[in-house]
Amino acid sequence: MTHRTTRLRPTPRDTEGTTDRERHDRFGALPERIRPEDMVETRPATAPDPARDRYHADEWLVRYCG
Repeated sequence: MTHRTTRLRPTPRDTEGTTDRERHDRFGALPERIRPEDMVETRPATAPDPARDRYHADEWLVRYCG
């Protein structure tokens, strides 16, 4: 079995049926610009856990040393 590759440059046969107007309609304009701010989504890595945040590490100082 042989390996097939695609042509990188168009040949005259590829473009002979299209007019300049058709080519311009298809390839003549760049897509709409996307701002970098719109490409990034920020959200917390984990959901907040109220049960975890209830414990205070220094609470024993108040209870036993006060």
